[in-house]
Formats: sequence, C-alpha cells, structure tokens
Amino acid sequence: MKTIYKNAQEAVLHVKDGDTIMVGGFGLCGIPENLILALRDSGVKDLTVISNNCGVDDWGLGLLLHNKQIKKMIGSYVGENKEFERQVLSGELEVELVPQGTLAEKIRAGGAGIPAFYTPAGVGTPVAEGKEIRTFKGKEYVLEEALLADVSFVRAWKADKMGNLIYRKTARNFNPMMAAAGKITVAEVEELMNKGDFDPNEVHTPSIYIQYLLQGNQEKKIERRTVTN
Repeated sequence: MKTIYKNAQEAVLHVKDGDTIMVGGFGLCGIPENLILALRDSGVKDLTVISNNCGVDDWGLGLLLHNKQIKKMIGSYVGENKEFERQVLSGELEVELVPQGTLAEKIRAGGAGIPAFYTPAGVGTPVAEGKEIRTFKGKEYVLEEALLADVSFVRAWKADKMGNLIYRKTARNFNPMMAAAGKITVAEVEELMNKGDFDPNEVHTPSIYIQYLLQGNQEKKIERRTVTN
C-alpha cells in the first residue's frame, strides 16, 4: 500500500527550494493540475523544471512562471506562453531547449539507469555545442546525458492502492518515463481503485516507481480551441 495524500498541499511538501522536478504532460494534456496549483501556493522557488513545455499563461506550469518560482526550464516547446518569452528575453529565466525525441530519451535513460547515449538529433546545430561527437558507420552522433529529478509529478487515469498506474490515451505522453526518473514520484490520479480491480496486463507504470498517490478532479482545460462552422 502506498501513502495516499488527502490533499495536494501535503503532496508537494517533498519539493524544496532549488530542487529539480519533472512534471508530466504535453501542452495541457495529462498534466498533474492539482499538484501544480499546490506547488504555486507553496511558494517554493528556484526550481529547475523538466517538462515538454511550460503550460500557457494562465494554467499549468505557466502559473509557476508568473510567481517567479522557476529558475531554469528544460523542455522542447515553449510557443504558447507569452510570459515565458518575456522572462527569457529579460534574462529572468534560464532555458535549455532539447529536441523532443531527445528529451524523451534523456528522461527514459535516467529512469533506466543509463547515464548517457548517442543520437544524431542536433548534430551540426547549437544543440551539439560543447558536447562530444562520435562517428558510427560514417554518421555523426552527439552524446546526450540522461536526466533525473529530485521529485516527479505525474498524472494517471487510474491507480490501485499499490501504486500501479494506467494512463488514458494521449495523456500517457511523458508521464511513464518521468515516473521512473524521479527519486520521489507522486502520481495524481482520477480514479483510485483497490488491489486486483484491474488486469495487471493493463498496467503502464508498475508500482515500484511510485511512492505517493493523490486522487483529485481535473479541469482538463483545452490549450487552444479551434472550431468550424
């Protein structure tokens, strides 16, 4: 049985000033909404955040940006956030942009205990500056180091009380690999079930990677709504 928090405020107490955290999600899909809100209210600062993107101006990780709680952002896409742009251009925020596939593999490698790997993505671009380049079978590859976090916050659809997780459709995105790459992982889930309530073959993240659970309702906001007549 995992520790099940009654509220998100208790769950974010694992994060301290200056920590590196991973936050699951892609855009606003599959983000741990309640954990992000509680982290904003906690006032913790000087964070290094690893996430695919940084939310939008008024939701997701964008809330932490407005509070000036993020010192450095490691991600692959930042195009939906004007405050992000402002802080980068003013020198308030340090940013490390990583090709999306490389970011996913850096996180996966961290969770798998692989310290580094070679990839062709980024060779000959600023991404490769200062990094080791090797040639394999006539093709150049850049050495990328794995990523780990002090705390990972992930979002799942279902969990049993042992901590086994099931994600729903595209909300799966970065969550499984981040669950494995955190020294401590807190999973925010929509449905909390008893042991044996779902088939073990359906499990996406085994309980060994999860230390804490939080059940909460999500608003599931849409990042950009496009309609046709």
